[in-house]
Amino acid sequence: MDKKLTNLVISFVVLLALFGVIMFVLGAQEPAEGALFNFSVDQASVVSRFVFVVVGVAIAFAVYFFTKENKAWEVGTREVVWMAIGAALYAVFSWLFNGTVFVIPSLSQVSLRPAIAIPMFFGFAFGPVVGFFTGAVGNMFGDALTGFGLSPQWSIGNGLVGFVSGMWMLFKDKKKSMDTVLYISAALVVLTTLLFFLNRDQANMLFFDVENNIFGDAQISLFAGIAALIGFALIFGVRYFFRGNEDVAAAVTWGMLGNILGLLFAALSDIVINGFSLAATIVGQFLPAAGPNLIFAAILVPMLVVAYASVQRQSGR
Repeated sequence: MDKKLTNLVISFVVLLALFGVIMFVLGAQEPAEGALFNFSVDQASVVSRFVFVVVGVAIAFAVYFFTKENKAWEVGTREVVWMAIGAALYAVFSWLFNGTVFVIPSLSQVSLRPAIAIPMFFGFAFGPVVGFFTGAVGNMFGDALTGFGLSPQWSIGNGLVGFVSGMWMLFKDKKKSMDTVLYISAALVVLTTLLFFLNRDQANMLFFDVENNIFGDAQISLFAGIAALIGFALIFGVRYFFRGNEDVAAAVTWGMLGNILGLLFAALSDIVINGFSLAATIVGQFLPAAGPNLIFAAILVPMLVVAYASVQRQSGR
């Protein structure tokens, strides 16, 4: 086994081991009163959740297998350092915004998360493996800090956000690849938004009717339903506004696809784990989460890429 494959396998095994310990050991324990982290995981569905963790890692490894000659898969000390930094930043900023500042009407716990720009940027700047760890581990610890308990399949979905954001490195023709990504993203956004208009009666399970003391007696908001369209339009604009800066254009375009595919993976997994219907998980979870993420990506990812390029110039790299 060559060094590149060995390091990659070690990285994925460490990730699976970390998730396994958290889910089956820490997740089975009641959090101590006043504890900083809440690692609780629904033990009735913990096995199926871990299956999707494995599936997510397997998807990442399959992409590596078919493109293994590419330099994007090199994992050394530098990449490990960026994994740690990215995961720590994402955990802290996810904690700051995850349900404690802005909550979006949805089927489950969905909040505005400007921190999504972090795995997108780390994936773009340092490669798909760094992006995967940043999103997956950062989201896991961010959720634990928030105290709501863990949904590991959504953490892996966040990992795939960072992973796909780094996949631009696998293509020689950056511009052509961006055009393809735009077509794929547009098709997925239109299809999922169409599901919203066909299922406008989907319940908002976070809405609380004080007078009647019940949850879920409201529809998903129009903004939540069309947010993905708005986000796509913004990223489309950014992509062409920065057509002279391929780094910014590639970062926002691939970050968009990463966000769509990663959160689709997480939302669809809940069909098996939580018994949601296709319409319920797309309308009630995917769109309220993915749409605002795209809006933040259009605004924040270009800022991070430009700032990083400036630091590189100043350091002479």
